[in-house]
Amino acid sequence: MPTIYLNTFILAKPGVVFDLSRSIDLHQLSTKHTHEKVIAGRMSGLIEYGESVTWRAKHFGVFQELTSRITAFDKPRSFTDEMVSGAFKSFEHLHKFEPKDNGTNMIDIFSYVSPLGILGKLADALFLKS
Repeated sequence: MPTIYLNTFILAKPGVVFDLSRSIDLHQLSTKHTHEKVIAGRMSGLIEYGESVTWRAKHFGVFQELTSRITAFDKPRSFTDEMVSGAFKSFEHLHKFEPKDNGTNMIDIFSYVSPLGILGKLADALFLKS
């Protein structure tokens, strides 16, 4: 299962970064280039444990939909969202927030399985891993 690790230092307290990471409105602003838009579930504000959201976005010239649900929630340390339906065979995104100096180390761990067997593995190599 491919896994992507991202580590970002943010000069803000973990609670603030935790809440901004759950903001549906901020996510929409940050993904304008893919025309990402909420079409179902939590439509705005901060997504909470057990809630889901469905996004519609354009990737590789094709509109796609992805529904994810918050499946773990430990404010302000971490939360996890998992794909309920979408293009991947499975997708899990763990968000961790660790205090560091005067800010927060934000750690994102994406684990996914692409669909379509060997074609999915080829897409991983050509597009997703880079």
